[in-house]
Amino acid sequence: MIPVFEPIIGEEEISYVTDALRKGELSGTFGHYLEAFEAEFAAFCGCEYGVAVSNGTTALHLAVAAAGIQPGEEVLISASTNIATALAVAHNNAIPVPVDSEEGTWNLDLDLIESLITPKTKAIIPVHLFGHPVDMDALMAVARKHDLIVIEDCAEAHGATCRGRKTGGFGDMGCFSFYANKVITTGEGGMVVTNDKALAERLRLLRNLAFTTPRFRHEELGYNFRMTGYQAAMGLAQLHRIEHIVDEKRRVAHTYNSLLEDIPGLLLPVEKEWAHNVYWMYAVVIGDEFGMSRDQLSESLRAHGIDTRTFFCPMNQQPCLQEIPGFKNVSCPVADRIWENGLYLPSTHNLTEGQLAQIAKTLSDLQGGLD
Repeated sequence: MIPVFEPIIGEEEISYVTDALRKGELSGTFGHYLEAFEAEFAAFCGCEYGVAVSNGTTALHLAVAAAGIQPGEEVLISASTNIATALAVAHNNAIPVPVDSEEGTWNLDLDLIESLITPKTKAIIPVHLFGHPVDMDALMAVARKHDLIVIEDCAEAHGATCRGRKTGGFGDMGCFSFYANKVITTGEGGMVVTNDKALAERLRLLRNLAFTTPRFRHEELGYNFRMTGYQAAMGLAQLHRIEHIVDEKRRVAHTYNSLLEDIPGLLLPVEKEWAHNVYWMYAVVIGDEFGMSRDQLSESLRAHGIDTRTFFCPMNQQPCLQEIPGFKNVSCPVADRIWENGLYLPSTHNLTEGQLAQIAKTLSDLQGGLD
């Protein structure tokens, strides 16, 4: 079976983690590797401060909390995203408002944002879906016009750029995941980056149970969202070869493009002229011309030893969100359609040309419903 993704761990990661363990860098409050990973990853994103956390979901949760968004206030979010984006809003007792996807990139449709802004709207969380950046210059113009906080969800977009600037450095904060299938990994883990010193200090305070002086007297409700030292060591080793990883992801995507472009009924991922897509996953949408449904194709590919995953169920369809008081029934037809018809193909960055050709040939043979 060719998996959708498998992490690639090398000798440098093993060496760094072993060294961290030998130095006793276990908890997330001290140690060389934690500070180095935070500083170097923030610099990679073009930011001054990095705050490492336990995973990408807690990165988003912490960012929403640090932004001071109040119960009952509204946060616009990409409709097509992992549920973690909406959970960060909901667990802070605010209301997530889905914004439908645009054609092409499948990111949130910037033309819809202003129509969804109300007096309760306080922030927007754009998601750089599957590695293609949102047009952050255009989004930031709208956010500034309406005085909205911007928290970028960069879980799938480490190293992606919009007009030469890396994701994570446009908004007030940028949130990253280092889960096992992300561009770089610490197994579990995440990071919030920012250029705002006061925000960075608040993020650090809330991350560590809001300890102040005296130590065990707490003026605020904090969280235990710390990353361990040995996770940071692994992340630092991964970060040292992130450019190579992104180059290889782009090689995989460009090879897929050349092999699949003439197969009817396959809508391939795009790369806008202002963007640098890191192709976290190689995502396609199955059209009527293909001759079978997305689910039929996925089942057939699996029978041929090729694993796939569907797109995300959009936030407007999530039962747990619909139960939130004040949740709006926003129509998201594009997000609905790509959820029904989208899947991503094996996307590990060390896939060989032979494996990619095998996957493409299988898709070509299956096109039209032939098996």
